[in-house]
Amino acid sequence: MHKKTMAYGGAAALALAALLAWAFAPRPVQVEVAPVVQGRFEAGIDDDARTRLRDRYSVSAPLAGRLLRMDLREGDAVQAGDVLARITPALPALLDARSLREQQARVEAAQAGVQRADVRMERSRTALEQAEGDARRTEQLAQQGFVAPARRDAERLALALARKDVEVAQQDQRAARADLAQARAALEVVQRPGSAPGAREFEVRAPVSGRVLRVAQASEAMVALGTVLVELGDTTQLEVVAPLLSTDALQVRAGSPVRIERWGGPGVLQGRVRSVEPAAFTKVSALGVEEQRVNVLIDLTSPPAQWAALGDGYRVVVRVLTREAPDATLVPVSALFPLPVNETAGPGSSAETPPPRMAVFVVDGGHAHRVPVVLEARGSTHAWVREGLQAGAQVVVYPPTALADGARVRVRAP
Repeated sequence: MHKKTMAYGGAAALALAALLAWAFAPRPVQVEVAPVVQGRFEAGIDDDARTRLRDRYSVSAPLAGRLLRMDLREGDAVQAGDVLARITPALPALLDARSLREQQARVEAAQAGVQRADVRMERSRTALEQAEGDARRTEQLAQQGFVAPARRDAERLALALARKDVEVAQQDQRAARADLAQARAALEVVQRPGSAPGAREFEVRAPVSGRVLRVAQASEAMVALGTVLVELGDTTQLEVVAPLLSTDALQVRAGSPVRIERWGGPGVLQGRVRSVEPAAFTKVSALGVEEQRVNVLIDLTSPPAQWAALGDGYRVVVRVLTREAPDATLVPVSALFPLPVNETAGPGSSAETPPPRMAVFVVDGGHAHRVPVVLEARGSTHAWVREGLQAGAQVVVYPPTALADGARVRVRAP
């Protein structure tokens, strides 16, 4: 009986020890995992932007007088040469020597405007010839395999932008010549009051084709020389202005691809950076923080039919791409964590150019192993890993603080 009691007691002790060992044994850490993939990497700058007309034209009164009521309204389409307003010259101005000198000065200013437009036209034509030559040479070199396809695409885009600049220069040239014709006609009315046709009514005509953006004075009224009457613009010549932080603008280069999102229409529009303005300005954020911002000018490269509904001053969201790679090893940004300072960053490290000190937990055989990695670039959702990982590996996303190297893990079901 004594032996039997001892046997039962020993078995109970062993069972209790096993129960205690099981109770205090470390449990596997529940984790979420994501695969390392091989794919396209993109890094960019996201910010709000707005559309604006590349050129807007303010049509002003070429002489002082009584403005007759205008029938134009915002949104009306006009053609170059259409009558926008009629002005009856004021009688005192016809005999005023000061008004005569003002009209002569206006003619001289219009002549200078024509000269500037001619110079811009010649400059844009020269730039077009250079772009055509560069595009031809790049196309030949691309066919022979000496340049990358991306360089050929960039030259094609530069050629398209040069052609658009010629179109804009031609429009400016026509507008400058129309301003000169208006100024000369107004000077003739002042010098010879009886020369104005239509019972001394002077007709103000549209310098370019486009749409009416604003009617400054629709009712009949007395207007002075130079009073703005109508603003015109070609809504098919839109650009996007993105006020980026000055620190972000340093990463942007002319020709950088741009994606225009959340603009109110279907799909995503494509664009290219035309230029980055050299001067910054101060803007107060919604939190009351003063920020230095730089305007980045973007040309729309998508077909005009896709963004025909856009107008002047519309809000859009742009993503300026600063880094691209067609075939990169991608890991979720949420899987990365910094290494301790006293540890090496992994392969490829050097004293001169130390790589980013980052690491991930790789799940293998039910255990999590800490693996140092070398980052090439970081995007909004994924990072480009240069060394340390292979496609197909399972990494822990949002690793808990209790997770250690070699710890047992259990993958949480999605």
